[in-house]
Amino acid sequence: MSHSAHQSRHPRHLALLSLPLSITLALPALAAESDPPGAETGVVLQPMYIEGALGNALGETEGYRATHSSVATKTSMPLLETSQSVSVVTRQQMDDQGAQSVAQALRYTPGLMSAPYGATSRYDYVAMRGITDGAVDNLYLDGQKLLGDSGTYSTLQVDPWFVERIDILKGPSSVLYGRSLPGGLVAMTSKKPGYDQHRQLQLSYGSHDYKQAAFDIGAPLDEARTLNYRMVGVVRDAANQVDDIKSERFALMPSLSIDFTQDTRLTLLAMLQHDPEGGYHGGLPAEGSVTSRNSQRISRSFFEGDKDYEKFERHQYMLGYQLEHRFNDVVSARQNFQYLDSTVESGQVYQYGYVSGTDGLDRYYTGADETVHAWSVDNQLQFEFETGALSHTLVTGLDYQRRKTKVSYDAGNNLPPINPFTGAISPAAPVFYHQYDEARTLKQTGLYIQDLISLDNWRLSLGARQDWVDVGFDQTRSMYGDQGADARIRHFSGRVGLLYAFDNGLSPYASFSQSFNPNATAAYNYDEDDELYSLALLKPTEGEQTEIGLKFQPQGTQDLYTIALFDLTQSNLANKDSGEFFYRAVGEITSRGVELEARFKPIEPVNVLASYTWMDVEYSKDFTGAAEVNNRGNTPNAVARNMAALWADYSFAGGPLAGLQLGAGARYFGKSWADAENTLRIPSHTLFDASIAYDLAQLGMHGLGLRVNLNNLTDETYVAACNSLTQCYYGDERNVMATLTYDF
Repeated sequence: MSHSAHQSRHPRHLALLSLPLSITLALPALAAESDPPGAETGVVLQPMYIEGALGNALGETEGYRATHSSVATKTSMPLLETSQSVSVVTRQQMDDQGAQSVAQALRYTPGLMSAPYGATSRYDYVAMRGITDGAVDNLYLDGQKLLGDSGTYSTLQVDPWFVERIDILKGPSSVLYGRSLPGGLVAMTSKKPGYDQHRQLQLSYGSHDYKQAAFDIGAPLDEARTLNYRMVGVVRDAANQVDDIKSERFALMPSLSIDFTQDTRLTLLAMLQHDPEGGYHGGLPAEGSVTSRNSQRISRSFFEGDKDYEKFERHQYMLGYQLEHRFNDVVSARQNFQYLDSTVESGQVYQYGYVSGTDGLDRYYTGADETVHAWSVDNQLQFEFETGALSHTLVTGLDYQRRKTKVSYDAGNNLPPINPFTGAISPAAPVFYHQYDEARTLKQTGLYIQDLISLDNWRLSLGARQDWVDVGFDQTRSMYGDQGADARIRHFSGRVGLLYAFDNGLSPYASFSQSFNPNATAAYNYDEDDELYSLALLKPTEGEQTEIGLKFQPQGTQDLYTIALFDLTQSNLANKDSGEFFYRAVGEITSRGVELEARFKPIEPVNVLASYTWMDVEYSKDFTGAAEVNNRGNTPNAVARNMAALWADYSFAGGPLAGLQLGAGARYFGKSWADAENTLRIPSHTLFDASIAYDLAQLGMHGLGLRVNLNNLTDETYVAACNSLTQCYYGDERNVMATLTYDF
């Protein structure tokens, strides 16, 4: 895959200090939920709720259901009273479904396409509400944006073993988070210290010689339980469904919490991760994958690259803290800080279609040596007060983020063509050369205010934000000549939401929100008269969304049923105009749709989650600008009109099957287009998953649990999506994984 192709692809939660809510530690649930407290079982079934002096904005989780989230408001807010669509993936759901990446953990969430690049595992691509560009630029960890550079190969990845829960906010979110994609964001909450001892080991083995060892250990360090630690680690080694490809990981996440007083807490966080091998990250032509070529199909195991040039080694580090202080019953403060450091060395031979008149794939080389240094800080003040009959939760904030990236790119052409059907390689004399070095900087300062107002059953949300962004690019040792460009961006964002919470559990709502996102890289313009290239910085893409919905939580339950109708527009998409050699921000995408989601327990031993999405996505303004190829009215690639998912599991509480848990699910992804010109359709596909788990305490082996996960049970061969007619991506083949868990 070329560097330019990669660019086209890429792109905690905060405590409510004045409320003593509970902190949730959700442990794997293999034993029967009806076991009495203190029963000697291998795995704790019920989550443990530990009171913290400063509370927890995430509320409690039970099974696949969550009660609260802070992702939409940066305060503790019941999902039933949040006037925007929010989905939550709990730790138990990740464990039950055997998620091997954060993207996989989102497979059953409505409105999301978590595999727009097929079976790749190097990055967590998440396309939301039909917005597929920059699909890795919407990831957050503990309330802070992961500041990897989505315009390069230096996108960071968080191992799912480190994650306690994932909150997915649909739609624009710039009021609280600054630059962001209009489809929404994915907010991961890392595992953090609790107040009780917790020790867990896991060993996994599965398809393609997948081997993983992981641990999760935490405990108080003093009798008063004011000093608590947690250490989480994972080691992984695996082959791939694609020949000659491996992935490796060594990762550690330590954390320490200090309760200085009942009103002051400091949590120190770190992550160290080394990926010596990054797994597969390539694509194949549509002809031979989506359709046949000369009555032949390319095998899912075919590697179009060259193992002698294949390399992806990533080192990433994170240091941060979360400081919380409550001054009194009215005023509280939070400061979240995160520093990220990443280095990537990569090399790849990629194909770009067939050599004319042959079955050989035309191949090129791209290589990169990159470093990213980034840090961000978010300062918040929260005020809780009343004005007459109105109750206010007012949040004001000042945040700042800074990122500096240094990249050095090499390229190569005339690589030996390879026949994808026979593996035969034609002779050729490769030519390698240096493209350019580049220093990329981004600085953003944001000032925001949000007022959450309650009047009886009414909930009104008002938010406003002003951002100041500076972007710079400087190229040296460039084949186009040394040059640079910079831009200063000033942007205002707003949000308003209104909800009415009926006493019977029904909550209709309506909201309007905005977003903006500076382009990840500079565009090359070509002056035909002077025959010179120059850099140009494009306008930020902008987003606006109107959403209306209805949420329902039957009284006395944590079940939640939601329906959301949205109308979303992303503008300032850039491409070359017809007959010209420079870029303009000419494109616009409109996405309209409906999402339905249900998370419920029809009977006590059963957990069910179901979702359905219908979307109508089109280029409402021409994206290409070319008179002969007008994309207006076309649907972007990797977007299906219909998506649906259903998962259920059953835990046997007694009898001869006590300790057994069975799960099964199905995922449907409708027809999509392989290209923006809508010349080739990709067929729909339905995938089936299953799991079986057993608490070995039933056999006297206390603390042990065994789980087997099967994904793509019928081994369906399918193309997940295409980026163009030359870049299509096979989805995961059948995968079987066995995991042994020991709690001690």
